[in-house]
Amino acid sequence: MSKQMLCLPGDGIGPEIMAEALKALDAAKLRFGLDIEISHGLVGGAAIDQYGVPLSDETLALARNADAILFGSVGGPKWDDQPMANRPEKGLLQLRAELDLFANLRPAILFPQLAEASSLKPELVAGLDILIVRELTGGIYFGEPRGVRTLGNGEREGYNTYVYRESEIRRIAKVAFEAARKRGGRLCSVDKSNVLEVTGLWREVVIAESAGYNDVELSHMYVDNAAMQLVRAPKQFDVMVTGNMFGDILSDCAAMLTGSIGMLPSASLNEKNQGMYEPVHGSAPDIAGENKANPLAQILSLAMLLRYSLADGSSLADGSSLAEVAAADAIEKAVSDVLDKGYRTWDIASEGCQLVGTAAMGDAVVDCLLNA
Repeated sequence: MSKQMLCLPGDGIGPEIMAEALKALDAAKLRFGLDIEISHGLVGGAAIDQYGVPLSDETLALARNADAILFGSVGGPKWDDQPMANRPEKGLLQLRAELDLFANLRPAILFPQLAEASSLKPELVAGLDILIVRELTGGIYFGEPRGVRTLGNGEREGYNTYVYRESEIRRIAKVAFEAARKRGGRLCSVDKSNVLEVTGLWREVVIAESAGYNDVELSHMYVDNAAMQLVRAPKQFDVMVTGNMFGDILSDCAAMLTGSIGMLPSASLNEKNQGMYEPVHGSAPDIAGENKANPLAQILSLAMLLRYSLADGSSLADGSSLAEVAAADAIEKAVSDVLDKGYRTWDIASEGCQLVGTAAMGDAVVDCLLNA
């Protein structure tokens, strides 16, 4: 039976890097005999231009019926004058909420070929392999009430609500513990329980959940210390779990340890293993259309999609031995092989490298994938 994949390129560099990921998918389908049907839709600014809203009912229906979604990026200065409720980013947030994509997996893995590209000394990051598990559908980004109001003295006041229920904390903790069990057996829960009641509850629930995972070593860290430790001694971490806002910040911090945010994929999954897969970076409107964007994070997001959502019998933070997982492994190896050959886009360029554009980097991955 065919698997259904929805392609949402979005804005900025999204269409360019998506084109390279689809080339890699075509090569993987050819090599491994994958049966995947692809549909296409608009999201973000592109959807505003076409439909007046960042996510149309038609595209949302396609997303609900898909086994997995490959997402590019949204946003750009063209839509800065849109009201907050109709900004391009709202399309992404609506997809996460409507599909209940609560578990965001963001690996921060340093390819050994890029150790010199990291902002830290090579000895601090060599062998880096962190998985950040971020709760994605709760917390301050979704809490109500929210808004801007005018006080009695005429001064305006902005307000947001930071809220988590026990059930929301418990299910993301379970994903993180399961992931840690399959990796190095260490989980660090990040909160700010010394000043925020909601994260005090977070810590209590995570500790309670740990009773079922005696094989996983649980530790706790305040978010400010966690940010410091990521740049002081990042290899101390195996799996980190945290809420929506803290995870947003820490995962971008961890991304830069790997040499470029253009190298990092992510997965957002619900309890049915339906997922949306996207590069960690944004739409980069300053280089859109210039054939400069690094497509590797988008291609690696495709590999995650094959492993987590399209492989029958897989579970959160797990895979199977089916063709989709073999294809995912082959795509990741092709990316490594391309780096071995010295190909670099401008964001990861170094002395003596072979500087290439977006399309040429995608072609190189396809060549390695088909000629392994």
